[in-house]
Amino acid sequence: MPIPRRLLACVTAGTLWTGGLGLAAFTAGVATAPSAAALDNGLAITPPMGFNDWNSFGCDVNEQLIEDTADYFVSSGLKAAGYTYVNIDDCWLTHSRDADGRLVPDPVKFPDGIKGTADYVHSKGLKLGIYEDAGTATCAGYPGSLGHETTDAQSFADWGVDYLKYDNCNNKSDGTRADFVNRYTAMGDALKATGRPIVYSLCEWGQQQPWEWAAAVGNLWRTTGDISDNWASLKSITAQNLPLAAAAGPGHWNDPDMLEVGNGGMTDTEYRTHFSLWSMMDAPLLIGTDLRKATPATMDILLNKEVIALDQDPLGKQAAVLSSAGGASVVVKQLANGDRAVALYNESDQPQHLSTTAAAIGLSRSALGYQVRDLWEHRSYQSAGTLAATVPAHGTTLLRVSRPGRPLQDAPLVDSGVDGTTVHLQPGQGADVTTYATDLGTAPALDVKVKLTAPEGWTIRPQGRTSTVALPGGRTFATTWHIDVPAGTTTGTYALSGTVGYSGLLPHSAVSRPLNGQVSVAVPPPAGTSYLSDLPWESAANGYGPVELDTSNGESQAGDGHPITLQGTVYAKGLGVHAPSDVAYYTAGKCTTLTATVGVDDEKKNSKGSVEFQVVADGKQVADSGVLTNADGSRPLTADVTGAQEVHLLVTDGGDGNDSDHADWAGAAITCS
Repeated sequence: MPIPRRLLACVTAGTLWTGGLGLAAFTAGVATAPSAAALDNGLAITPPMGFNDWNSFGCDVNEQLIEDTADYFVSSGLKAAGYTYVNIDDCWLTHSRDADGRLVPDPVKFPDGIKGTADYVHSKGLKLGIYEDAGTATCAGYPGSLGHETTDAQSFADWGVDYLKYDNCNNKSDGTRADFVNRYTAMGDALKATGRPIVYSLCEWGQQQPWEWAAAVGNLWRTTGDISDNWASLKSITAQNLPLAAAAGPGHWNDPDMLEVGNGGMTDTEYRTHFSLWSMMDAPLLIGTDLRKATPATMDILLNKEVIALDQDPLGKQAAVLSSAGGASVVVKQLANGDRAVALYNESDQPQHLSTTAAAIGLSRSALGYQVRDLWEHRSYQSAGTLAATVPAHGTTLLRVSRPGRPLQDAPLVDSGVDGTTVHLQPGQGADVTTYATDLGTAPALDVKVKLTAPEGWTIRPQGRTSTVALPGGRTFATTWHIDVPAGTTTGTYALSGTVGYSGLLPHSAVSRPLNGQVSVAVPPPAGTSYLSDLPWESAANGYGPVELDTSNGESQAGDGHPITLQGTVYAKGLGVHAPSDVAYYTAGKCTTLTATVGVDDEKKNSKGSVEFQVVADGKQVADSGVLTNADGSRPLTADVTGAQEVHLLVTDGGDGNDSDHADWAGAAITCS
């Protein structure tokens, strides 16, 4: 059985979560921290690309898996796309060293040894990676390399290893930066002494700000704790890694951990965001899914060569945040040929309109405008200078912008979306929304046609024209639509989808741009005082496992928690969550007071659990528990939510990573009129 990732110390890294991206607030200072002189070993001139077994397989690694993966790299086109390293993570070895103190590959898992596996991988024109630990034992309890660096590095070289991931469990550290530097430098020096070129990846979880010193020691360094296959984890890690752009460059890279694309815990929209942002951040692209079972959608993401080209751009300049507000961020990356890549990143739970300009991203003025390549649509457009899109919830629009534009060859870039979709509808009610299409080019968009669809069983009717013969540059075409929601519709968020079809000046230039919108169907709480666990929430995001009703969080499946218990008191009602967490309720301006008793559940007593509870009403924080640990016990929390349309219950990790952060909203209740 794979060892649950929550049990491994790699998840204890200092995860910082702000409940929103909040990048502008901490770009200063962190991003400008000086980095050490880069290690001159000639390796990882662009970020490494390949595979690592851990995210999908845990300890269930063996020779057959590695060889099958190497075969699939070749047959699927992954090798041709630049994926090179096939990396073995923990659990590849036996629990004892041999009589000469050397590591011993598990003979059942690797009957041909690591040398035989490496030979097979090399025969495919690929490279092999391996895992060890800068402590007395690996995270899964196998022999670590602390004190054995010279012997182990030579074994790796003798076996033909090309890449080492070096973890940080059981490290016997005194907690000082000097200790971390010494432990990781010892292995770096040992690798160099072998004479074999081995990419060196430091996995110290960002505990001692490795972006400030690790460039002189290795080729890449983890900036965060372990990634999990969920949106809360992806959002948190992105927020930590984006501000560190100044530390990265050819041969020395920030590493926000491996890819989760294809593992099933997120949507394809979220996985495209994952791949887009990792490429913008010059992160290593290490696939973490079982490629033998990968879907076409997963392979389309992993094989997007236009996105990969951003990650592998020879300038090696990590993207930086240009602007960030309300969960919407514009992230810009300078490219070697003078182009700019722009990620319009929407971390929020509803579609958002994002925009910037060619001048703002650093391109000089062009009389012919700019060529704008949508890297997920694989299509080029022309813009007079504005770059904009309505981006779906958790989505990213990824553009490559060049000058000059080609107004007679490329169709104009059209910004399209749906206004008015933040309204909350009750079952049996109706509302109006408005679609818009704005020509951002210098030439007109011709034969513009707008279509909008609602969920099956709903009715949607245009209240005006849905087409126009021509839409001049800089002009907007808008249509109002009336939507009726059937009585009995289940509460939740529902997508509105559609298209804006148009043509450019040349024949065969037909374009179809997506329309993104959503409607929230919700019922306000009844009059009186109600337990929140008895009410339907609008949305719920959680660090591990689902939000639990009336039990603690068990980290895996729904219903695997225990009775909510704080300081020995058992609560029959409440919400059991795991940081980082966000649970939202529609309150329709009818509620006044939210109360709860909050704390880390007793099931994690004497552990590392530390959390902070916050209540946010219509975007304004109205209650904060401060950081609570197991030792602090429980604390009453009261929030004034008078007049709020929407209330969010947030739990952060307290700033020290989310290991054991089982947080309880015990007896959580809301009073409404």
